[in-house]
Amino acid sequence: MEFRSLISKIIGKLFKPTPEKQITGLPRKPEHIDAGFTGNRRKIIKRLGMLPFIGPVFYSWQNSGSWPSFEEKNLKERQISIHENSGLSSQDPSVKIPQARLGTESFSRMILGGNLIGGWAHARDLLYVSKLVTTYFTDEKIFETFALAETMGINAFLTNPVLIRVINEYWKKDLGNIKFISDCGGKSLQEGIQVSIDHGASACYLHGGITDSLVEAGNLEEIGKGLELIKKNGLPAGIGGHKLQTVKACVDFGLQPDFWMKTIHQVNYWSAQPVPENDNIWCTDPDETAAYMKNIEQPWIAYKILAAGAINPETGFKYAFEQGADFICVGMFDFQIRDDVAILMKVLNAELDRKRPWRA
Repeated sequence: MEFRSLISKIIGKLFKPTPEKQITGLPRKPEHIDAGFTGNRRKIIKRLGMLPFIGPVFYSWQNSGSWPSFEEKNLKERQISIHENSGLSSQDPSVKIPQARLGTESFSRMILGGNLIGGWAHARDLLYVSKLVTTYFTDEKIFETFALAETMGINAFLTNPVLIRVINEYWKKDLGNIKFISDCGGKSLQEGIQVSIDHGASACYLHGGITDSLVEAGNLEEIGKGLELIKKNGLPAGIGGHKLQTVKACVDFGLQPDFWMKTIHQVNYWSAQPVPENDNIWCTDPDETAAYMKNIEQPWIAYKILAAGAINPETGFKYAFEQGADFICVGMFDFQIRDDVAILMKVLNAELDRKRPWRA
């Protein structure tokens, strides 16, 4: 009986449910999926195969005071094997995404966007999509996505401060060094900026939704104060805008950011109907935007370039760079990163019909 009791306890340790930390406010993994265990059948079989070696493992655990972190071990091993599965190696020139500077910091020309990971999916009238992506992006999946992005040459993640916890956890676990560009969203502009700075942001910009509203209200002084706070802390400071009028008003007001965030995409996809606008279009005047941005001397990060998935990446990437963007911010699932990097390199290595000089 004692032997059976010991084995029962050991098995209980091996298959003890692993609490899965989640982003604050996001739903946990549904209980019907791999209930009580975060791995799959293959992992279960692998753990059963460990039983003959439980003595050494138990001895190691007893001496170290804790079980080894399988999550960290598996993620680090995954980083090593990603090249083998992707068809691209770390020595392959195609992985070396060009980098350029925003202020004193160097960033890859393609930046990983945060809307999908954060659950802010622009899905037109598909109401279930936001819940779908928040369920998909557990902490472990976000870590894998970061690691894959870094392995493929993407060195920055652009998002809202609400994801600070998971970014800091990724750094704390020593899984990678992806840089954090914050849009400084929050209860107030000053608070969003300060929280981002305090938690390791490499660059900050004023979110387009905030600046659009401030410009409409004629409150450009508030935008200036935000820029001043970011620069005071030694970080590259940017201004974002969905509307071209936001950029124009800031320039006319004499504001000097280190970089701009401005939407641009074609409007020839089937759901691009400006009136009524139902979360289906983010740049109503792409030609005017390109013409105006041509004379802007600071670097430009283009976003919403795929119109939330309505435009093919090869078309969207090429269009954004040819219209003058210096960087592109792209929301991607982990399974899209490899293909998108290959497309990016194909676009950058081809001849671009670009009128605006590279500003970064």
